[in-house]
Amino acid sequence: MSPLTRTTKAAVLGLLAPAALLALTGCGGPSADAGQDKAPKPAATAAAPVTFPAPRTAPPAAPTLAPAPAKGEVRIEQGPFTDRVRLTRLTLPPKPAVTGHLTITSDVSDVLALELRAAFYDATGHLLGTGSFQYQEEGEAAHAGDVHKGPRAVGEGIDFTIPAKNLKGTPASAVISVPVLVNE
Repeated sequence: MSPLTRTTKAAVLGLLAPAALLALTGCGGPSADAGQDKAPKPAATAAAPVTFPAPRTAPPAAPTLAPAPAKGEVRIEQGPFTDRVRLTRLTLPPKPAVTGHLTITSDVSDVLALELRAAFYDATGHLLGTGSFQYQEEGEAAHAGDVHKGPRAVGEGIDFTIPAKNLKGTPASAVISVPVLVNE
């Protein structure tokens, strides 16, 4: 059989298969008894809700850092959103927390949801505890075209403080990660 004959037969079969499927399922068009009284069809059942996989959580903080960071150092852990933001003015004040400023660099849209996490380490690089900062724009005002009064992705950005929770010592350094970033 020549390649042209095989291609033609495949094309014809490709056209006939959907028509046969319609005929077998009764979805072809008006039937011979169209217009006659029929028993009411049962109401269609609602489709099962679509479920999505649970959102992934950020990996846990490393139990130790090697090499141990310098006293007061705040590192940025590379992750899925670190190429879209700029973290500046990072400090580790005496009251255990990390403060800083975040600006979106990938586009000019508003921040809708943001989570920053900090892992706090002692002078030898051992994990002492963690903390987080969350921001989420809520309600219809987020999308109603009203003047946005919250943090912006461009211009001023977002000042943040990530307080330490349940520390097991005095932190000498910290590592920040950005596990959640949603912007328009």
